Amino acid sequence: MSCTGNSFLKTPAMDSLAASGVRFERAYATNPVCVPSRFSLMTGRMPSEIGIRSNDLGSLASVPEEIKMNGLGHLLRKAGYETVYGGKVHLPKMTAEDIGFEYICKDERDELARVAADYLSQAHEKPFCLVASFINPHDICYMAIRDFAETEGEKRLVSRGVTETQTLDRALQRPAGMSEDEFFQKVCPPLPDNHLPQEDEPEAIRWLIAQRPFRQKARDTWSEQRWREHRWAYQRLAEFVDAQIGRVLETLRQSEYADNTIVIFTSDHGDHDAAHKLEHKSTFYDEACRIPLIISGPGVTAGRVDRDHLISNGLDLLPTVCDYASVEPPADLKGKSLRPLAEGKKTLNWREALPVESEIGKMIVTRRYKYMVYDRGRDEEQVIDLQASPGEMKSMGEEAERQGVLKKLRRFV
Repeated sequence: MSCTGNSFLKTPAMDSLAASGVRFERAYATNPVCVPSRFSLMTGRMPSEIGIRSNDLGSLASVPEEIKMNGLGHLLRKAGYETVYGGKVHLPKMTAEDIGFEYICKDERDELARVAADYLSQAHEKPFCLVASFINPHDICYMAIRDFAETEGEKRLVSRGVTETQTLDRALQRPAGMSEDEFFQKVCPPLPDNHLPQEDEPEAIRWLIAQRPFRQKARDTWSEQRWREHRWAYQRLAEFVDAQIGRVLETLRQSEYADNTIVIFTSDHGDHDAAHKLEHKSTFYDEACRIPLIISGPGVTAGRVDRDHLISNGLDLLPTVCDYASVEPPADLKGKSLRPLAEGKKTLNWREALPVESEIGKMIVTRRYKYMVYDRGRDEEQVIDLQASPGEMKSMGEEAERQGVLKKLRRFV
């Protein structure tokens, strides 16, 4: 987002939310990939509770009925809310209806923006919860897949992704009349400082990349220019979705609900965006698992950036919405309401650490450290000091043992 200091894109809609609300700088997904993360967002539970670690659901036959009936939509409906959902769902063995929402729009792009705006322009007798689930900048995933599609599954994915690849091509377009040299010198984002692989990269990450051959080929063969083009396209896709979000926000602000509606903006995961010579997601690097989170609306302290509190959007979103709606969340949830933080109130005993899961292991994040335990291979236990290595380029190694950091972090697992 441009409000974070990124000068290579403009996101006025997201920026307006940050200006009128609180942006949480230390927010993480429960698992940096679509299905597990979205399960958490709608239920307030860790994905491992139902045994999922990736988009591959493995042996999962169904989600327990108790979890579905305590999904966000059902909790709000019981309290008299009208609950509607549009756009991307991608939940494990569940539909939007299963968790208590009326599904009002299958489209994930411009049509969703229109439908959501129309909904907000109508008169509603009941209080409402609207989920507008936009897809982008997810279309960036198609860049490496298309460049290196060799398996039948990859070729089929590209051939079916007509809208996705057309949108990606639009994002890849360069400014008219600009030469190649001008493009790379003036407007195309540079490579990130942590572009090279981690010095002591865990073997589990190399295994993960090898499972999807196109990821390995991108790492091995993409030129510096191609990586920068990837970054350029990613930021254009972010601008595309910003415009769609802007249409929804503009309608809300002109409606009768402008002064009594809370807006929460977040994402299910990130993209590596050329860090560590990676694209796509699924690792514990911040680019993949640290996500945007903004709360805006009445009572919220405007224009503040919270850099102190560790937030799990998957665990904390449901309790937060329940708090605003005066609904009691399920007693066994581990998340916390963010409302006191959004309203600038002092909170005692906020969490010291939060969990993140992945198909290759599990992680604990504290204010200073990341502690990873991988399922396979060498370097299966690592600590990264985010102060000493903010780009996550090297773990502490034996120093973590000597300083007693490992002992302190292991107690959170």
